[in-house]
Amino acid sequence: MVAQILKTPIEYLKGVGPQKADVLKKELGIYTYSDLLHFYPFRYIDRTRFYKINELNDDLPAVQILGRILSKEIIGEKRTRRLVARLKDETGIMELVWFQSIKWVDNALKPGSVYIVFGKPGFFNSRISISHPEMELYNPSLKKQGNLSLQPVYSSTEKLKLFNLDSKGLQKLQFSLLEIIYKEIHESLPAYILSKHTLMSKQQALLNIHFPEDFKLLQTAQRRIKFEELFFIQLKLLKNKLLRTQKYKGQVFSVVGDKFNSFYSEKLPFDLTGAQKRVIKEIRTDTQRPIQMNRLLQGDVGSGKTVVALMTMLLAIDNGFQACLMAPTEILAQQHYISLKTLLGDDLVSIEILTGSTPKKKRRELHERLINNQLDILIGTHALIEDVVKFSNLGLVVIDEQHRFGVEQRAKLWKKNDIPPHILVMTATPIPRTLAMTLYGDLDVSVINELPASRKPIKTVHLYHSQRLRMYGFMREEIAKGRQVYVVYPLIKESEKLDLLYLEAGIENIADEFPLPEYRISIVHGKLSPKDKESEMQRFVRGETQIMVATTVIEVGVNVPNASVMIIENAERFGLSQLHQLRGRVGRGAEQSFCILMSGNKLSKEAKVRIDTMVRTTDGFEISEIDLQLRGPGNIEGTQQSGVLDLKLADLATDQQLLMEARALVIEIFERDPELNAPENHLLHAYFAKKQSGITWDKIS
Repeated sequence: MVAQILKTPIEYLKGVGPQKADVLKKELGIYTYSDLLHFYPFRYIDRTRFYKINELNDDLPAVQILGRILSKEIIGEKRTRRLVARLKDETGIMELVWFQSIKWVDNALKPGSVYIVFGKPGFFNSRISISHPEMELYNPSLKKQGNLSLQPVYSSTEKLKLFNLDSKGLQKLQFSLLEIIYKEIHESLPAYILSKHTLMSKQQALLNIHFPEDFKLLQTAQRRIKFEELFFIQLKLLKNKLLRTQKYKGQVFSVVGDKFNSFYSEKLPFDLTGAQKRVIKEIRTDTQRPIQMNRLLQGDVGSGKTVVALMTMLLAIDNGFQACLMAPTEILAQQHYISLKTLLGDDLVSIEILTGSTPKKKRRELHERLINNQLDILIGTHALIEDVVKFSNLGLVVIDEQHRFGVEQRAKLWKKNDIPPHILVMTATPIPRTLAMTLYGDLDVSVINELPASRKPIKTVHLYHSQRLRMYGFMREEIAKGRQVYVVYPLIKESEKLDLLYLEAGIENIADEFPLPEYRISIVHGKLSPKDKESEMQRFVRGETQIMVATTVIEVGVNVPNASVMIIENAERFGLSQLHQLRGRVGRGAEQSFCILMSGNKLSKEAKVRIDTMVRTTDGFEISEIDLQLRGPGNIEGTQQSGVLDLKLADLATDQQLLMEARALVIEIFERDPELNAPENHLLHAYFAKKQSGITWDKIS
């Protein structure tokens, strides 16, 4: 495991000292030798080969070329002045361009001589060229010519550069560090794992990640380090799952009773989809065992998660228990309350709502009914976790959009009964499989992957700003049919940096196009008071306004079946997941719904992929996979506070196979040696012993 020397404060490394240590801590979070050792290069400059001129394109990183200077010429005057040299090899001619230090380069450059040229290819005046290349005279008599190696490139900042800690400065520190600690790097994976998965030793991996001799060794080192990162994440998660099944009892829901059956046969207004039936069966199997259920329920907006949650609550009630549902906002809690109340009617079970705005008198009454077992279901916000809220016999906790709650908040609900209640976590944000296995690897996962038969897929089109009149015409047609329209903007006020159609200007334009008294508009954004926001939303819900102009605050929490059009302005500025969530605000009724993505003419490659994906598919899981590839896991909502993702090198978008390998291995290890007491697993046992005083993994995940 980690040697003591790796805990040494970074200021004691040769070439650092107090001032550089301070900036390393503030800018990069490097406090110890270990932190520096595990600060990996983000790319490598390839100087292992010489490229030919006809192989060059502007997608390549920095490359090395061997060629003869044919001529040089200073062109232009003052600001446009530049030095242009023509370089030739056996495959073609290219240009080398300097905009600075022109006089010095002009004096040093020798036409007719052969040079090793190194730099990033690009296009200048429609020709392939390299600006400000590194130049070295070629000497055929030397055995070693040029710098034929892979050079690590480290992330730096302007502050670090003031202390000579650019990429090269950090490279020197890594070299100094490895000279001192190389022999102190101990193995962290058992020998049988290294052998079975043909993994490089940790010592060799860390040396070759910083100073690789060639591509093959670099790839082998990267694979070893990535595997270890993914392996220990899975080890923690699955150990936690094992602990829960061994240590924590669960309430047994032994019967399917009258309330469940009468709701299913008399009150359910539609047929359950095959996916809903499958998930209910999975939950039923879980709750029949005396082990706490900890299940993640994934499903797109409108897939019917709420009905599954309600039927699970009725199962709890039939077995003599209470249930609660916690939502992240008051609007969403209200929506759940109205939805469940409408489905249940007044005669089946008792259901109430508790939020921050519940009056004191009503709160006291709710607390009393709850503790006296006169209340079956309580819907609420963070108010549910207050100490004063006590249940008589809580058997099921449903948490909606759980990533919006902190770990401690969720754990408080978990502790509201002597025997822990079953946990059902719901999310309308489809999570890529690899991310689900990493963030929620200790939960059982259920997926609702089909929409009710009555739901029509939303038609999505992409229009440019120049096609705005067409968009306005379509809005009028839909409003004339009695439908309602959302118009969503990314900003409230004009930004000097971003050329966006901001909300305030948008309101003026829409008010001009859709004047009173024929049309009425609701306006909702984050700067409104909760009371005003609620008032504006309710006007739209009641159909008093036909158009809602809003920022992304309407992403979660509004259910208006009559709204059939979602218009997203500057769609190129939104993330793919957010676009999908916004689109999910429509398509909630039986009528055909539409999503119109408005954008400027100039789209980045990534923005084009996002918009094309939205137009092509409504499958949230396919969209989530593409979003993961575009953004990486660190930017996916919920990953930051999970406390699980600590990946320095592994990438969940590209290392799926490695993750599967690591998870399968961990499952195999725990099946064979659940306590990790076997001699060959002593390193893994020691890993958990070391962690005991550190992280405590939340039981809800």
